[in-house]
Amino acid sequence: MGLSEAPGQRDTQALLSTTQAMELRRRDYHVERPLLNQEHLEELGSWSSATGTLQWRTWFRCSHARARALLLQYFPVLTWLPQYPVRDWLLGDLLSGLSVAIMQLPQGLAYALLAGLPPVFGLYSSFYPVFIYFLFGTSRHISVGTFAVMSVMVGSVTESLAPDEAFLQASNSTVDVAARDAARVQVASTLSVLVGLFQVGLGLVHFGFVVTYLSEPLVRAYTTAAAVQVFVSQLKYVFGLHLSSRSGPLSLIYTVLEVCWKLPQTVVGTMVTAVVAGVVLVLVKLFNDKLRRQLPMPLPGELLTLIGATGISYGVGLQHRFGVDVVGKIPAGLVPPVAPSPQLFARLVGNAFAIAVVGFAIAISLGKIFALRHGYRVDSNQELVALGLSNLIGGIFQCFPVSCSMSRSLVQESTGGNTQVAGAISSLFILIIIVKLGELFQDLPKAVLAAAIIVNLRGMLMQFTDICSLWKANRVDLLIWLVTFVATIMLNLDLGLAVAVVFSLLLVVVRTQLPHYAVLGQVPDTDIYRDVAEYSEAREVPGVKVFRSSATMYFANAELYSDTLKQRCGVNVDHLISQKKKLLRKQELKLKRLQKENKLPKQAAASKGTSISINVNTSVTDIESNDVEGSKAKVSAGTELEDTAARCQEDAKAPDMSSLKTLGLPQPDFHSLILDLSSLSFVDTVCLKSLKNIFRDFREIEVEVYMAACHSPVVTQLEAGHFFDASITKQHLFASVHDAVIFALQHPRSSPVNPVLVTKL
Repeated sequence: MGLSEAPGQRDTQALLSTTQAMELRRRDYHVERPLLNQEHLEELGSWSSATGTLQWRTWFRCSHARARALLLQYFPVLTWLPQYPVRDWLLGDLLSGLSVAIMQLPQGLAYALLAGLPPVFGLYSSFYPVFIYFLFGTSRHISVGTFAVMSVMVGSVTESLAPDEAFLQASNSTVDVAARDAARVQVASTLSVLVGLFQVGLGLVHFGFVVTYLSEPLVRAYTTAAAVQVFVSQLKYVFGLHLSSRSGPLSLIYTVLEVCWKLPQTVVGTMVTAVVAGVVLVLVKLFNDKLRRQLPMPLPGELLTLIGATGISYGVGLQHRFGVDVVGKIPAGLVPPVAPSPQLFARLVGNAFAIAVVGFAIAISLGKIFALRHGYRVDSNQELVALGLSNLIGGIFQCFPVSCSMSRSLVQESTGGNTQVAGAISSLFILIIIVKLGELFQDLPKAVLAAAIIVNLRGMLMQFTDICSLWKANRVDLLIWLVTFVATIMLNLDLGLAVAVVFSLLLVVVRTQLPHYAVLGQVPDTDIYRDVAEYSEAREVPGVKVFRSSATMYFANAELYSDTLKQRCGVNVDHLISQKKKLLRKQELKLKRLQKENKLPKQAAASKGTSISINVNTSVTDIESNDVEGSKAKVSAGTELEDTAARCQEDAKAPDMSSLKTLGLPQPDFHSLILDLSSLSFVDTVCLKSLKNIFRDFREIEVEVYMAACHSPVVTQLEAGHFFDASITKQHLFASVHDAVIFALQHPRSSPVNPVLVTKL
């Protein structure tokens, strides 16, 4: 046994010795290079300013390749459809399209009620926009069509511009339903056209990045608040109540109070129908979740519930015997296109923009999730164009604004959908239902649709758990979540979104105004510099202060940057400069007083100006206490004149007498200040002025200032802003903090350099 282990032990020892030798060589490995300031760096790297490409020139080029590129860019279907693998993907897309159509039917009918429209218009909105997106969209898995959040936003607009009170009949004080529905359909279709125009316009000008201003906490809080709005809006169908149409701030609160007030008027048959339908839907969903792996496709709970409820309603006569409100007449066939009403544009423009942004944000968020999962790319600008055309053309055919549904998109992906062909197939199934089968659902109770909507809100209402997770992860994001939710609940969906976006942007500004400022020290035996408050082994380099901010310096935080810099340096810079100027002014006044009293010729005045000192060895106390009038020295005018002239001549030959040391003022314990500007991403005029003021103020107290780690675009902006001049050159700008530290130690302004320290660094 021992003999067999001997070679292995020798191999292990050899391996260990080899590893140790490599470790020793690694420790000895080092790089030597000259110190690089900005001038040397530009010379070494042959720097030249990047010439901006004029993108607009390519826009107006006419060529076959350019035309083909534009055609493929705006018609993505021409890119992937000719290469569509029929054998591999068609069956999956067919099953996926059928599954999505089965979900689309009940959701279309239900979400039309959310929008305040007759249910058939939900079917129209599930056909036209879906087929248009098939031609222009770039996401392969999202299911475009009716969506609860969009529908409730549309409903708030239709109910505010066409309330029930405006269509009361004078004879019996009942609502003229036909006239009201016609007016609401016109408002919704015009709104859809306007939303489409916004989205297409923003997409053509490549404004897809606008969605970046809607952070994930903001979108999730907004959709959660919208889910609460949807839930409250369906209570009237669950209890069979007739409520007043409300919109604007606090409308949700008033609606809840009115529901509570009218609960005694509940129609029992309607409530029982809603409860039974809801229980059936929940049981089917639980069954699907439990047997997800065994079932080839989930059971269509909504469709089965709708068919069963319609059959029971027709056989039992729920409307006549129990007063249960039903869907009513559903016209067969498609409706002709109708031009939008331009008179409504001015009243709808604000809501249209909000709906356009929200719809795009939801669609692109889901689209990017599926694209990352399946390894393809989604073009945000083309998605804007595709959604815009879907809403624009759909509005002409009397559809209301649409986006994509999370639940249908998940079904489309999980049932084998591979491309937008699944969406096209689902729209064709909806077309068959519109033309032939729609009239079969005339006896469908509205309470069943309301129950289907409420059950499908489970996913969005589960987002309340974000509060706990954000409390642990990021409380600033939690604040955004809470403000968005409360604002949307209290102020309605359009104003709530505006408040949320503004608050989010203001919070970004506030966070840049409160960055982390640090004085850096060198980690031993490295050229790495870290915050001395966080790294106990990091040591400040004697005679050098290194200062860094975690955020870029611009107009909102430039003053705070300067104040914090002076505070962290441990020197009251402003007070020291003020004392220096005061002492120099006293010296000048004393000299003028002597000249006037002794009639000293102007030619004898020192050429130093304000830096003249009456006595080289005069201290601060002497200057303050020893004035001419109170002097007890009895010196003749001629002797004093000769002594003063002699001293002035000596001062002209002496070194600068305006230094802090000769004035008796305390000197800073460092001679060089290095600004680590690695976080500086852009430069504005306030930043330029602040940097110049920092150079000026610290030079007043005999501290030289250097800058380090600037990016090339920042250097270009500094040059464009005329930052560099005779006093501030590119020799004050270094490639790294370590280079600046070594240069500062080799060229101290007011204290001798320590050669041992420079060698160690």
